[in-house]
Amino acid sequence: MARYTGPITKKSRRLKMDLVGGDKNFELRPFPPGQHGRRRIQEKEYLTQLQEKQRARFTYGVMEKQFVRYYKEAAKRPGKTGENLLQILETRLDNVVYRAGLARTRRHARQLVTHGHFEVNGVRVDVPSYRVEQYDIITVRKQSAESFPIELARQTFGERPVPAWMQVVEGSLQILIHQLPVRAQIDSQLTEQLIVELYSKN
Repeated sequence: MARYTGPITKKSRRLKMDLVGGDKNFELRPFPPGQHGRRRIQEKEYLTQLQEKQRARFTYGVMEKQFVRYYKEAAKRPGKTGENLLQILETRLDNVVYRAGLARTRRHARQLVTHGHFEVNGVRVDVPSYRVEQYDIITVRKQSAESFPIELARQTFGERPVPAWMQVVEGSLQILIHQLPVRAQIDSQLTEQLIVELYSKN
């Protein structure tokens, strides 16, 4: 599946937001890249909305067509469209692995999933966009239990807080999904209403 493989720090600087988490290069130069990066840009409503959508896309590693599909699905669901959209993005398997603390970044989590290190309810899943449901159980495959990425995850487990909507069994690194996340449980700097306003114009 297509995905952005370019320099993520450059995107972080362009969108004025650390898209990785703990990006030291972004912290050193938190201004847009390029020759005219320090030039002041007039902040217009459309630009603000577009930037917020791009922030969401690059934060979760989603391409434009897929993001539009997520938005349309969120709009059809009952409740607030923006909150539904964030819930869809948060329940992607690669994001769940990242939120559980088993990967340093979402890119790293995506790689672990595509390499087939995880099972969902006993079935091997290697699709990062797979969406988990309430009461799902994500486990490390037996063949992967002693692999370097999983051993590293055990050593670094606990460095980040685990969201309340899931639980991680420390010894086995088993992830239990208690419920689908609500907005109050999603640790995100995104302003989802700006994304809704952008798409509602079309």
